[in-house]
Amino acid sequence: MSQLIRKTVGELLAERAIDMPNHEALVYPDRGLRYTYSQFNALCEEVAKGLMALGIEKGENVAVWATNVPEWVSLQFATGKMGGVLVTVNTNYRKKELEYLLKQSESTTLFLIEDYRGNSYIDTIYELCPELEYCEPGNLQSENLPLLKNVVVLSENKHKGTYNWSDILEMAKDVSDEELRIRSSTMVSDDVINMQYTSGTTGFPKGVMLSHRNLTNNAYNIAQCMKITVQDRLCIPVPFFHCFGCVIGTLAAVSVGATMVPVQEFDPEQVLQTVEQERCTALHGVPTMFIAELNHPNFEKYDLSTLRTGVMAGSNCPIEVMKKVIHKMNMSEITICYGQTESSPVITQTRTDDPLELRVETVGRALPNVEVKIVKPGTNQEVPYGEQGELCTRGYLVMKGYYNNPDATKDAIDEEGWLHTGDLAVMDENGYCRVTGRLKDMIIRGGENIYPREIEEFLYTHPKILDAQIIGVPDEKYGEEVHAWIILKEGETATEEEIKSFCEGEISRHKIPKHIFFTDAYPMTASGKIQKFRLREQSMNAVKIT
Repeated sequence: MSQLIRKTVGELLAERAIDMPNHEALVYPDRGLRYTYSQFNALCEEVAKGLMALGIEKGENVAVWATNVPEWVSLQFATGKMGGVLVTVNTNYRKKELEYLLKQSESTTLFLIEDYRGNSYIDTIYELCPELEYCEPGNLQSENLPLLKNVVVLSENKHKGTYNWSDILEMAKDVSDEELRIRSSTMVSDDVINMQYTSGTTGFPKGVMLSHRNLTNNAYNIAQCMKITVQDRLCIPVPFFHCFGCVIGTLAAVSVGATMVPVQEFDPEQVLQTVEQERCTALHGVPTMFIAELNHPNFEKYDLSTLRTGVMAGSNCPIEVMKKVIHKMNMSEITICYGQTESSPVITQTRTDDPLELRVETVGRALPNVEVKIVKPGTNQEVPYGEQGELCTRGYLVMKGYYNNPDATKDAIDEEGWLHTGDLAVMDENGYCRVTGRLKDMIIRGGENIYPREIEEFLYTHPKILDAQIIGVPDEKYGEEVHAWIILKEGETATEEEIKSFCEGEISRHKIPKHIFFTDAYPMTASGKIQKFRLREQSMNAVKIT
C-alpha cells in the first residue's frame, strides 16, 4: 500500500507553483491564454479572495454552470483554497433540472456563462428568479430559490442583478493574503470540496459529496497509471462538470505538474488542431468523441505523432475503436478507466504496459489503495473468480455520502464501508474486471448517465399521459438511446412530435426520447411488474436493431 496524499486541492496547486513555477500549467491556444504554475496559482488565490469577499464561508455550496472556460478551472482550485464546495452543473441542463439542483444543493452562489448551444442560461435564471431584474448584485431575495444570493456571469456584458467575473477579481482586493492564509489553514483533506449530481438507482439526481482526499488521491493514481509526468501535455475535451474532466483531467495533470490544454466545447477538428498545435502527448475522451475524431474528413491532415497516452472511458469502449485509436492516433499507451462519481470516480484502470487484449476486453484492475470484490447481488458474499456478480469497492475513493440524503447513502455504502456500484462484473484471478451489465436501471448515452424515472416523472406532468416507461435501447453511435413507451389517458390522442415538443427546453436534449411509442398496455409479470426488457425488445424490433 502506497502512502496516501493528505493535502487539500489548494495545497496541491501551491506545491506545483513552488516546484515548477515557470512550467506551463494551463493553456487555451484559441484564446492565446497561457499560465505558468506560478501565474495560475496566483490567479486562483485572487479568485479565492474574491469568493471570500462575496461572503462565501467554508463549506458553503457554490454552483458553476459553464462549459470548459478558463474561469471554471480557476474556480475549481480557488474553492480548493478557501473551502467553498464547488457544485458542478451539467451544461445540458434546462430550467427544471437547474431549479432542482440549486434547491437540493442549497447553493448560495451561481456562476454561469450566457448561453450554450442555443440554450440561454441568462433567460433561464431570470425565469427561475424574476427578482434578479430589480435587485442589487449580491442581494437576491428569491421566493423560488431563497438561499441563492449571488449570481455571477462569466462575461463582461452587464446583466441586471448580477456580478461579472471582473467584479470578483476587483473584490479580491478587499481580502488580505493573511485572511486567505488563515482560512486555508482551517481546511483538512477530509473536508468536502466538490459536489456532483448523478442519477442514482431511485428518484432524482443526488449530490455526491467528494473530499480533497477522495479527489487528490484518485487523480494522482490515475496519472500514475497513465504514466504522465511534468513532461506531458494533456488535451481535455471532456466536460469539466463530470469527474472525467475535473479529476481524470485537470486534477490528474496538476497532481504531477503536467500541462492542461482544455477544449472549451467539444468539436472533433478543434481537438485534432489542438493536439497538433500544442504537441499534446495525452488525450481524453468518451468513445463517441474518439469515433468523431477518427471519422473527421480532415483527420489525415493532422500530425498526431506526439500523442502517447490518455483515457477512454464513460461508456463501453468498442474494441475496433480502441485499435484504431492505438494505431491511427499513435496512442500506444492509452488506458481504460471504470468507475462512477461515487468513487471519485475511478475504481479500476488498465495500465500502459498491459497487453492489447486486456486493454480492450477489460476495464483493468483496482487502483493502488483500492479494494474491489465481486459479490452475489443483494449480499456481501463473494463469488469465485470468473463468476458474475455486483462489483463493490472500498478505500479512500468512496464518497462522503449523498448531500442531505442519509437513506440513499446507507443504501449505497454498507456498514463495512463497501460502495455497492450496481454494476455487474466478472473478475479474473489477476484482478482484471469485465463489466457485464447493470443491476440498476440506468441508461448511458454517449457517456451521460440517464435515470429513466427522472424522465418518466417529467412525462407524467403532461395532461394527456396516463403512464410512461423509459428504456435504453442499443445504439451504434451513442451506446444507448432513450425510448419512451406511453399509455395515454382515455379518449386522448397525441403524436411523437407533440411529446418531444413538450420536452424541449424543459429537460436536457440527451434525455428527450429519440423514439416514442404509444400502447394500450405494458407487458407484465404475474406479480404485476412491468417487463422493461420486453419493451426493449419491442423497441428494437420497431427500429430494426439486431
